[in-house]
Amino acid sequence: MVQLKVLSGKLAGSECAARQFPFRIGRSPAADLCLEEDGIWDEHLELAFDPGTGFVLTTHAHALASLNGERFERVILRNGDSIEIGALKIRFWLGTNQQASLHWREWLTWAAFILITAAQLGLIYWLGS
Repeated sequence: MVQLKVLSGKLAGSECAARQFPFRIGRSPAADLCLEEDGIWDEHLELAFDPGTGFVLTTHAHALASLNGERFERVILRNGDSIEIGALKIRFWLGTNQQASLHWREWLTWAAFILITAAQLGLIYWLGS
């Protein structure tokens, strides 16, 4: 999962998760991340996922944006990149994944360990007498 955190502007501190791609950022109400700040176009940026390349951020025609202080039209994102559009800064990062619960597997492993140990002790006692 991809996380976008707004660092400045009216929505500073808010976070948005991008789960479906392409993910659109802009002023339009149809945008996946709607930002109403100065200098932001209706359709400003588009975030896409390319399995061979990674996460690709593209500006729409005539829209200006910079990544880590350098302007771009199309760029491959890396974890922690800072995106600037208009007067707004957004941080890109890969979200944390939750590990699935392994309680049943752990319980079965310990039960098997105890059963094998008891069987070995029983075998030692039976062969020793």
